Amino acid sequence: MAVFRTTLLAAVAALGLTGAADAADISGAGATFPYPIYAKWAEGYKAKTGININYQSIGSGGGIKQITAKTVDFGATDMPLKGEQLAKDSLAQWPMVMGGVVPIVNVAGIQPGQLKLDGKTLAGIYLGKIKQWNDPAIVQLNPGLTLPNKAIASVHRSDGSGTNFLFTYYLSQVDAEFKETVGSNTSVAFPSGLGGKGNEGVAALTSRTDGAIGYVEYAYALQNKMAYTLLRNHDGNFVAPEMKSFQAAAANANWSSAPGFGVLLTNQPGKDSWPITGSTLILMHKQQKDPQRAKQVLDFFDWAYRHGDQLAEQLHYVPMPDNIVGTIEESWKHIVGPDGKPVWTGPGS
Repeated sequence: MAVFRTTLLAAVAALGLTGAADAADISGAGATFPYPIYAKWAEGYKAKTGININYQSIGSGGGIKQITAKTVDFGATDMPLKGEQLAKDSLAQWPMVMGGVVPIVNVAGIQPGQLKLDGKTLAGIYLGKIKQWNDPAIVQLNPGLTLPNKAIASVHRSDGSGTNFLFTYYLSQVDAEFKETVGSNTSVAFPSGLGGKGNEGVAALTSRTDGAIGYVEYAYALQNKMAYTLLRNHDGNFVAPEMKSFQAAAANANWSSAPGFGVLLTNQPGKDSWPITGSTLILMHKQQKDPQRAKQVLDFFDWAYRHGDQLAEQLHYVPMPDNIVGTIEESWKHIVGPDGKPVWTGPGS
């Protein structure tokens, strides 16, 4: 944990990712879910162009607020905005990469991928109904695995976040009581447990709390060598969080079925599908006062699509398919300057 945090903080210091933006820099804020890949892309883009990407990893809720208030050049969210909100605030929305939200545990003797859970059991834990690690509901899913008579300490996000939304949306899909009593949103009132800020905070709190369970974006679980769980998916198979299971969840997505490409990938059918898969999205205003600055922002995202796939895969994100990228970039023509002309018409435009 400490090594990864030190590396990230060094990247922050070097790239200016959380500092105040210089006039020539690109500023963004929002989801913590994509922070590791945005940091890597920012490093590569700065080396190529000299342009800094000042990205504040403050959670999806904060990103939506900041882009709505026009205090940043772009916002980032893991909870797709609905068509009416996009229209109200005249916002464009599109996905950059896909990934997964992963339950993590800190239970003595339990190794990564060893513990099996399903959605209803996970919901029971976060409702405070399943209180011990040797509860019959968990034991039944894990024959042959010795589980301790130890209290479960559930850890959740304390800030508004897309990770929260994906996690609670999934639990609401699979458990009626969770949907009724907690519901799904970027910020919800969990009936019990400990709160940590950001993926970083949940990972840190889970790692230092004996008997804890939390949920984080997969890159955080992997980089911090945390014990992630398997999950039973829509088709009844226990699957591990990995590239192929994220890709399986997205395989049949109809990206044109929702405004702003806001497709939800949780609890998708398919024998290999990871049940808490989601895309992380960018938000920009369709009406831009400074066309050149807006073009610089879109140049960065175009560069990330064209040159960032390998970096994304190294951090266990799923790149967007090329055919979808073409459709996304075509939609950028609706982002216009004061003269009504598109600020970006293609690479090198």
